[in-house]
Amino acid sequence: MKDINIQMEETSMPMDVEHSSTFHHQKTQESCDTFFDSNGLPKDIKANDFSDMDFASTSKHEEIFKSASSTHKDDPIVYGELIVLGTNGCLPGGDRGRRKSSFTLQKRLKPNGVKPSNKQQVFEKPTHSDAFMSKEHHSVSYTLPRNVIVVTYESSSTTDMFQIGRSTEDPIDFVVMDILPGASIPSNQLKSHQPQQSTISRFSCRILCEREPPYTARIYAAGFDTSMNIILGEKAPKWKTDGLMDGLTTNGILLMKPKKSSMSRQSSEPAGWKEVSVGGRIYRLRETRSAQHPGLPITDEDNILEDGTLIDLCGATLLWRSASSMQRMPTPRHIDRLIEDINLERPQCPVGLTTLAFPRRSHANRPSEKQPWVYLACGHVHGRIDWGRRGEERMCPLCRTIGKYVPLWMGNEPAFYNDRGPPTHCLVPCGHVCSEVTAKFWALTPLPHGTQAFNAACPFCATQIEGDPGFVKLIWQPMLDG
Repeated sequence: MKDINIQMEETSMPMDVEHSSTFHHQKTQESCDTFFDSNGLPKDIKANDFSDMDFASTSKHEEIFKSASSTHKDDPIVYGELIVLGTNGCLPGGDRGRRKSSFTLQKRLKPNGVKPSNKQQVFEKPTHSDAFMSKEHHSVSYTLPRNVIVVTYESSSTTDMFQIGRSTEDPIDFVVMDILPGASIPSNQLKSHQPQQSTISRFSCRILCEREPPYTARIYAAGFDTSMNIILGEKAPKWKTDGLMDGLTTNGILLMKPKKSSMSRQSSEPAGWKEVSVGGRIYRLRETRSAQHPGLPITDEDNILEDGTLIDLCGATLLWRSASSMQRMPTPRHIDRLIEDINLERPQCPVGLTTLAFPRRSHANRPSEKQPWVYLACGHVHGRIDWGRRGEERMCPLCRTIGKYVPLWMGNEPAFYNDRGPPTHCLVPCGHVCSEVTAKFWALTPLPHGTQAFNAACPFCATQIEGDPGFVKLIWQPMLDG
């Protein structure tokens, strides 16, 4: 018994964090001061990549990688890419239009960014505001118990804006729906199931990217609707800081940046979760996800998206990969080569002596006869055998260890890999195969679950990771000579 050693160039992908921006606040009209206390809260609210193998088809990612690494003047400039955690190269039911597993942010032909002006007015109702009713200007309305403060936004010729949310209306560039854990596992039959009530906002957040190098991307809570408005209802937390209105959305937009040290075997631990406001400021988490009082402000952190930043929309979590990282991370062809190399080794089932093989990515939509299976308690890889049942668990015929017995599936989404290491491990209990560094990273990354819990989960299927360390090294039976 030995480990099949499939070697690849191993280049750790840096996910460095440099917090280097300062918030710029604008003055507001004196008339707004009447509605806030000394703490700035409304008075009515109590403070409390690989070989040159020629594969038949090229996936969407190949074109993205080409754009990200191209220097041709006619090629589009790529700012970065957003990938939905729990998807494995595509949505469980297939990508359709703007609803898909990933979205590439590219430089627009014309800038459509906006920025807050220094004009904010108080009205009894938002409909009394020309800015609110206008179809030519963006605005943000902060609803107070007796009045509404409307902040007018003006066009920005230096930024491009991209909006994310559950709505399928035109203002949304990337439609994101709730992700059901395990739905992307081919052996599961969960592709068409959707929760009865989504917790993802219709207009969740917006990202503004600078049109000139270094193409900095910043994220803000809430997105503008078809009327070019953002409306924070009476129950949404809102306040005034240095004369500038700000607030949080009902369920919030959470961020988790990677640590300042680069991703490597020695350092693959995530940093903590924070919340971003409508104005782009960073705050500690609220007591509960939808609490009406904001967490404490964090003045030494910003809303700049660094490579590896996680964005939680309360129902789906997104991963941001920068354009520079997309040139270094594995590509779909790398993963095809990994599968090819494992299959060329012709590993065997120790019991049935049948040859095992992973299906190629384009055919990995259901279990095959040669599908590898693994005993998660020990890591021994077999074919599918009906032996050693112990209730819902199985006994490994090689070492007699009892535990779960599941099919192995290759992790097909390149963006979720933290290096180009060989696929030596699988996550527990879903059986998705990836490199050791990648498995360790995601087993140590707490992701928001529900409104208050945080649990590590497989990035390829969103299944909650079980046990410690949450992954297992795979032990293959090599092809026997003769």
